[in-house]
Amino acid sequence: MSFQHGCTCLNSSPISYLLQVENELKSICNDILDVLDKHLIPAANTGESKVFYYKMKGDYHRYLAEFASGNDRKEAAENSLVAYKAASDMALTELPPTHPIRLGLALNFSVFYYEILNSPDRACRLAKAAFDDAIAELDTLSEDSYKDSTLIMQLLRDNLTLWTSDIQGDGEEQSKTVPQDAEEEKQ
Repeated sequence: MSFQHGCTCLNSSPISYLLQVENELKSICNDILDVLDKHLIPAANTGESKVFYYKMKGDYHRYLAEFASGNDRKEAAENSLVAYKAASDMALTELPPTHPIRLGLALNFSVFYYEILNSPDRACRLAKAAFDDAIAELDTLSEDSYKDSTLIMQLLRDNLTLWTSDIQGDGEEQSKTVPQDAEEEKQ
């Protein structure tokens, strides 16, 4: 079975292949961000769609930050933070705590804090607040969104369990190490 699928890049070095994949990912992410900025966000006329598109914008900037380095990573992380914060501000006023888009935003934003900004405390606070707010209003869930909302709530809880065990396991080690840069503490 061949994995080349029309790509001659597998015959070149692993480094050049990696760079080609990164460039393709960067191009795809930037194309999607362009459509979001020029068409989808300006045309969004409901709170739900605005939150969704800003969340999506934060997601795609986060994807860029995941493989970028240096100033490119810093810029992608800053853009992601701005988009996630805009989505969060709108979600707080436009969507109930149990809405799947609001929960998905909290899930992705908390992953951003944890993985990109190396801020597990903030990630845990955000995930816990979203989970607790949704639990408090679980009885208001519509039948349509029940399955989606409870699935995302489970993912939030799973992340909290994983992250808190990581924090507790690293507690002794972290007290001996130098704190992370302020750059990673932006959110």
